[in-house]
Amino acid sequence: MGNAGSMDSQQTDFRAHSVPLKLPMPEPGELEERFAIVLNAMNLPPDKARLLRQYDNEKKWELICDQERFQVKNPPHTYIQKLQGYLDPAVTRKKFRRRVQESTQVLRELEISLRTNHIGWVREFLNEENKGLDVLVEYLSFAQYAVTFDFESMESTVESSVDKSRPWSRSIEDLHRGSNLPSPVGNSVSRSGRHSGMRYNTLPRRRTLKNSRLVSKKDDIHVCIMCLRAIMNYQYGFNMVMSHPHAVNEIALSLNNKNPRTKALVLELLAAVCLVRGGHEIILSAFDNFKEVCGEKQRFEKLMEHFRNEDNNIDFMVASMQFINIVVHSVEDMNFRVHLQYEFTKLGLDEYLDKLKHTESDKLQVQIQAYLDNVFDVGALLEDAETKNAALERVEELEENISHLSEKLQDTENEAMSKIVELEKQLMQRNKELDVVRSPPPPPPPPPLPGPAAETVPAPPVPPPPPPSAPPLPGTSSPTVVFNSGLAAVKIKKPIKTKFRMPVFNWVALKPNQINGTVFNEIDDERILEDLNVDEFEEIFKTKAQGPAIDLSSSKQKITQKGSSKVTLLEANRAKNLAITLRKAGKTADEICKAIHVFDLKTLPVDFVECLMRFLPTENEVKVLRLYERERKPLENLSDEDRFMMQFSKIERLMQKMTIMAFIGNFAESIQMLTPQLHAIIAASVSIKSSQKLKKILEIILALGNYMNSSKRGAVYGFKLQSLDLLLDTKSTDRKQTLLHYISNVVKEKYHQVSLFYNELHYVEKAAAVSLENVLLDVKELQRGMDLTKREYTMHDHNTLLKEFILNNEGKLKKLQDDAKIAQDAFDDVVKYFGENPKTTPPSVFFPVFVRFVKAYKQAEEENELRKKQEQALMEKLLEQEALMEQQDPKSPSHKSKRQQQELIAELRRRQVKDNRHVYEGKDGAIEDIITDLRNQPYRRADAVRRSVRRRFDDQNLRSVNGAEITM
Repeated sequence: MGNAGSMDSQQTDFRAHSVPLKLPMPEPGELEERFAIVLNAMNLPPDKARLLRQYDNEKKWELICDQERFQVKNPPHTYIQKLQGYLDPAVTRKKFRRRVQESTQVLRELEISLRTNHIGWVREFLNEENKGLDVLVEYLSFAQYAVTFDFESMESTVESSVDKSRPWSRSIEDLHRGSNLPSPVGNSVSRSGRHSGMRYNTLPRRRTLKNSRLVSKKDDIHVCIMCLRAIMNYQYGFNMVMSHPHAVNEIALSLNNKNPRTKALVLELLAAVCLVRGGHEIILSAFDNFKEVCGEKQRFEKLMEHFRNEDNNIDFMVASMQFINIVVHSVEDMNFRVHLQYEFTKLGLDEYLDKLKHTESDKLQVQIQAYLDNVFDVGALLEDAETKNAALERVEELEENISHLSEKLQDTENEAMSKIVELEKQLMQRNKELDVVRSPPPPPPPPPLPGPAAETVPAPPVPPPPPPSAPPLPGTSSPTVVFNSGLAAVKIKKPIKTKFRMPVFNWVALKPNQINGTVFNEIDDERILEDLNVDEFEEIFKTKAQGPAIDLSSSKQKITQKGSSKVTLLEANRAKNLAITLRKAGKTADEICKAIHVFDLKTLPVDFVECLMRFLPTENEVKVLRLYERERKPLENLSDEDRFMMQFSKIERLMQKMTIMAFIGNFAESIQMLTPQLHAIIAASVSIKSSQKLKKILEIILALGNYMNSSKRGAVYGFKLQSLDLLLDTKSTDRKQTLLHYISNVVKEKYHQVSLFYNELHYVEKAAAVSLENVLLDVKELQRGMDLTKREYTMHDHNTLLKEFILNNEGKLKKLQDDAKIAQDAFDDVVKYFGENPKTTPPSVFFPVFVRFVKAYKQAEEENELRKKQEQALMEKLLEQEALMEQQDPKSPSHKSKRQQQELIAELRRRQVKDNRHVYEGKDGAIEDIITDLRNQPYRRADAVRRSVRRRFDDQNLRSVNGAEITM
């Protein structure tokens, strides 16, 4: 300790404050070497180190100079020797008093060095040679020994208290007994060594006790905790502190300190350790040791005592409440949480929090509320579980009811669709008859020429129609000019001049000669513009050109699978599969063949027939079987499958009969499946074509689109339906609404009678899912099957089963064919009516356009309504605030408090409920991050908000019930 004594006269300024002159830059090789040393000493994350490596040589040299300029002049062993000098029991009282005068300053400068120096300095302080952590923990134990000793003296006699431990090492007997934690670096004392150390000098020297009392009156304990906190902020130091047998115990024992500021610092540090992975168990072990050393009857007893007694220090109470909340509720095991919660309940925490609920401290109130939000109410959980079971039973019952109602709804829809189709068919027939009546009679044929020359003179050919005229250039023709397309005259549209530059609506326009016979030939978009406020329209949508329209066309790839290659009868797998199929039928070969001969579907279900069709004998198999018969070999030597195939192959027209059986068996199901699909096509096609409200919507879209595009692309006469998808891509100047939103508003304000146009479109979604091409192919297949059945019946007219089937189902097939023809015609008409090509536009492309448009239109309506309500609420709020501000002095504190409260409420509403349970890793800076986070926001679990809301709801109900009882 001679070194320690010689250091008494040293100055306490351990930092260099002089700024050296800038040295010349060394060679690049030396520069890189010194820069690598500096980076290693800075202990930066990889991404930050990578960023610094990208500096040029000038910046690197500046960084090297800065680091070397501010390096600490005193090595770690300087502080360690001073601390060891204070711990020397042989030093005289007078000499100790002189030394200890600077102990607090030494510790403060040690804390600054640990916190600000590079990681290399900290590692040197903690290494095997210096054992800085052991020395620091030992000094902390010594500094607070007198506090614990005096406290124990108050509880019992000195003899009973001194038996508990050795001076400044009495916390050895802690919950680390038998722990598997690894020994810390620099701590090589074995467990037997620690026991022998306890037996040494069990009676404290009076001088040691007086020295400890002298130190305890200073801030040494507080600064020691700050030193340990600085060490724990490094991953390397944190792991050493966690694995040290005394460090965390000594930190916890520091709660006996009389300074509430020190106790608050200790609780903040212990709370942060709880949230590091594996830290919660170590903290509980430290408080078990605290209980043993301080003679507590229950764990956390002294903590609660300090919490109740220090009611004049808000910071300590906030730290206490924060620690209790975290130590109880930061564990995942629900049962363990309830156990810890009950520990504090027995110590009187619930009653004390009830007294503190009216505290004026906002910080303390927030921490108390966080704890109450996290509290587990086992009774409420049990009640919730029972309620959940009852709710699940009710849900199951309702789902069953929904299933029955869905079936009834489906039947009702099918009946309604059939009625609609019948009415549509009658309407189409009446329209055709009406067209015939309205059409002028054809001119009478010219009289024949007299004589034989009439037979030889050919009639003159019909002159071809004149070619259609080219569309006029914008601005070069008057609206009264018309051109002839060979079919009808079309009025030329004038270009529209807008005040502002409008975005381009990238629709796919129809040519003038393509609109004849379409819906666009029946609408007048120019009349719509007379009704609209085009100035408002320009103001909303004036903007630069939009991006290119997205290509909404999609192609579907069909995956074809190759059929498996055919094999002979004797192939093993085929025989095995045939055996499995025959076993499923449970019939003999004779019974199966006889049923096939007479088309008996009662004996052979249609599913078995379809399976058996996979085993129709091939030509090679027939040859093998016939060869076996010609050779007169015994049939008994064949397997059951071969004998069946022998008999099966002898049935005349086997393939035709099997096909007819499958056709008859599936006919009813096919009719039932195809009829609703055809009816959906018919109903959707006719409803779309006959909807006058939809026509008005398209008229509005055409008018606004022409208004936007006229000055750049000229007016158009119609557009492709795929252009409807682009209404959402054209946005207003402020990007808050689309053209579709504007159209929805226009319809609601100007044309309210057509706002529910989508109610006139029937079964469009069902029709969108129909492949009309496949349905028509299936109808043709049914016709071929019926023809095959009829031919078979003519050859065997005695078969009553075929006769009854033909008589009962031929009319159904005829009706299905009529529906197919009507569906095809109705779909072709509606596609042509909207300017599309039926050959390139199947139902799977045509109808989904309307499905998407209706869905987007409804959503735009909802969003417009929501925006309107929000604007109305905002306006009312602003008016209310304006009136309130007129009544109050803007500078008054209440006005400012009210505004801050409103901002806080708005912020809380914007937040989403997230899982605040974050498991921190013991990485560099983790401790400081945790402490900072806990200061900014109290610890709450993800399920705390739900329980808090439920408790407040229950409390409100209880208060209302109590109020009712009082009234009664």
